[in-house]
Amino acid sequence: MTVTPAAMRVMIVDDHPVVRKGLASFLGHEPDIEVVGLADSGEQALEMAQELHPDVVLMDLSMPGMGGIEATKRLVQSAPGTRVMMLTSFGGHERMVEALKSGAVGYVVKDTAPADLLNALRSVAATGKAPPTTVF
Repeated sequence: MTVTPAAMRVMIVDDHPVVRKGLASFLGHEPDIEVVGLADSGEQALEMAQELHPDVVLMDLSMPGMGGIEATKRLVQSAPGTRVMMLTSFGGHERMVEALKSGAVGYVVKDTAPADLLNALRSVAATGKAPPTTVF
């Protein structure tokens, strides 16, 4: 697949290998998206983001070690140009508010339709925030 010069650089952070690889495969088929890294923990995400400079990080909320909330707080401080969008199995207002307070620009549940996930990523890259319909 050929990547366009202005492709959005995305890093995927999830402790489940099947989820990481599935998302990478799905997103990698989009001509305007370049998957630049896959991390399995918050700690690894912070290290990789410093090297890879992704535009958007899809961050799992719940991971062993440093979870998505703490990783997001640290990432937005160390890489202010990088946007974080939570992608999680957990819905609910409380978790969404916590994620947004940590610096995430959106919160998407994993059972979101693929087209809606793509729409959210493109919106985040273009405007710095996810469309309201993607926040559950």
